Amino acid sequence: MATLQLESSNKNWNPQMGESKQKEDSNTADDVRNVNLAVKDSSPRKNGIDSLTKTDTLDDKKESEKYHEKEGKESQDPRGWSKRALLAELEDSSDLQNVCYVTAPYIVVQKLTCRIVNNMSSLVVSDSEELVSNVISIQCCDSRIKIPFPITIAIPFSARYRGNSRDILVKVFEDELHSSYINPVSFEGTHDGLKGSFAEIKVYKLGVFSVVSCLRKENFTVPRKGLSIKLSMDTRISLDYLPATFNVPIIVQSMVQPVDATVLSTLKSKNDAYHSIVSTSPLLHIVHPSPQPFWKSVTFTLPCPPNPDQKKQGDDTDHARPASAAVPKSTPIHRTRAVSACVKKSRETANEYLILLGYKSKEEQWVIMEDVTVRNILNGLVAFELSEHIERLIVFRMTSSVKNSFLITLINDLEEAMCHTMVNVVLYRKKEKPSNAVVVVVPYKELSWELMKLREEGYCSPPDPSDELSMREGEQLILKFSGNISSSGNGNRDSQFQKLTFHSQRKNRLELCLKEVDEFGNYCSPYYKGTAIFYKLTKDQIAMTTSDFAQQDPVCKLPLTLPKRERVISRPTSAKVVSSDLSESLSDALLCWLSDELSEEDGARLVLSLRIRRSSIQLVKLRIPENLSDQIYELLVMWRKSLPTSVDKINLLSHYLCKCGRNDLAKDLRLQKRITSNNNEQGE
Repeated sequence: MATLQLESSNKNWNPQMGESKQKEDSNTADDVRNVNLAVKDSSPRKNGIDSLTKTDTLDDKKESEKYHEKEGKESQDPRGWSKRALLAELEDSSDLQNVCYVTAPYIVVQKLTCRIVNNMSSLVVSDSEELVSNVISIQCCDSRIKIPFPITIAIPFSARYRGNSRDILVKVFEDELHSSYINPVSFEGTHDGLKGSFAEIKVYKLGVFSVVSCLRKENFTVPRKGLSIKLSMDTRISLDYLPATFNVPIIVQSMVQPVDATVLSTLKSKNDAYHSIVSTSPLLHIVHPSPQPFWKSVTFTLPCPPNPDQKKQGDDTDHARPASAAVPKSTPIHRTRAVSACVKKSRETANEYLILLGYKSKEEQWVIMEDVTVRNILNGLVAFELSEHIERLIVFRMTSSVKNSFLITLINDLEEAMCHTMVNVVLYRKKEKPSNAVVVVVPYKELSWELMKLREEGYCSPPDPSDELSMREGEQLILKFSGNISSSGNGNRDSQFQKLTFHSQRKNRLELCLKEVDEFGNYCSPYYKGTAIFYKLTKDQIAMTTSDFAQQDPVCKLPLTLPKRERVISRPTSAKVVSSDLSESLSDALLCWLSDELSEEDGARLVLSLRIRRSSIQLVKLRIPENLSDQIYELLVMWRKSLPTSVDKINLLSHYLCKCGRNDLAKDLRLQKRITSNNNEQGE
């Protein structure tokens, strides 16, 4: 076999290579033949993964089926290309799982190795991205092999939120600093007989791969003759370019970021100055080539929900925003309204103000577009015209005027809040085995559903879930225990700190094994007591490995209790004999038998011989008025408890039985003593 060399000609890798890369397939087919990898026909490979699958089958289907092995989970074709499932271990776990499926020449897939590197998931996501898969690293363990790129990789993922505004992409890290994105050729597939969500891509280089959900970007070309377009992310958003708006055709990039109504409600609840905000439009990102000026105004149409408390008014009423505040409809557009002026509402309807805010990259701040008229049109849509470059746009619908400074603060707070998720921290314990616990970070909207699933798994409170916390994608919670309880989690024994990385569309779960620090601590309580303390690390702090999180305030604390176990005390041999023969030999079963054998007269004489107080006898008769045997049994138990541990209770009770004239019962008790002693000696 010819010597295989590592291919290094793809340094400038473009993941979205087109037909130019397909021409390389005919050249790589020659390399494959040099290593005795015979491919039936290289021409169908230009059609993508589907064509590869068709050419990979043998003439005899039965012969190809016997190469399907469970351990490697691979479809082998020694004469051409094959598909193989790469297995990897989860962090701190020995369980293997399928992390991806690779289609490549048979000799190549046998030399590929895969690792799960979820510990770097915080550094994978950026901006508005959300991780929806494991972070995996694929490498070739044999440097002599020349891989005939492109090869196909299918990565399983699970995305709970897939709207029109978000796209599923594969993010690839060639090294620690450079990353790129690949558009999957398909999102659904069947592998090993299982149908599911798989991001299938063609790659020209190995590295670190992850599937992310990010805001969808739409590019369109505006010709000189103009263009009217509705964005695919939200068809209610439209842009109208008049003819000759630009001297040359230009490419425009757009992106829509919806504003959740709950985010706005949360901000309004924290600041009284925001109460007049009724609704907002989506945040529109729009990028035009900066050297190209606007020769004509561009008309934007955005959805901005109306106030549900108001009756529907005229559709084409103009609203203007003067220098420092919004004005009533009857006020001229260019008149400035004083900040302290009061807006009066009629009984039938209240005035609404539409305010446009834009972000200018040159000024690096949000500004209020005071000279732009925002119009109300049908079905909760608003329209306005712009004649300058604005990178981000948003419209506020308000019931009263607000200071400019408040509006700027609001949009900054809103942008920050849209990147965060309100979550609850849940720490539940197993009902049957309280030492087994689980920590789950759950988005607030899914709290009830997650608690129900935990109860079905056998987990329960206390403690109750924490209050709401604000977490950003990729941030970490550090768990530290204080008090008389510690834990080990994720396979780490006696670990002082536990780490949990938050991803809004993935399971944020940490398995723990609770244990006490001091076995003899909390002696006045039947429980060991401690506290679970959570600290938050931002992505900047995560990058700084020297960050001392213990110096900052914790984001939440959850009190914990752990039931005490019954301790088994190891004693010397002599101590064991005293404990077994003198204390434990006069059991409840023996006293029950004796009480059934005694008559009323014998019982009365025995009770007098045992010198039990008369008040105790009367109390037992009141509690058990009818059953004589139960009365004698209760009195014998009381007598047994009143004696010191070192007393030989069987010999003493036999002596009192002889005084009462029941020598037969005394002999039976002594016989029981000998039987118990023999059993103890044999056990030792």
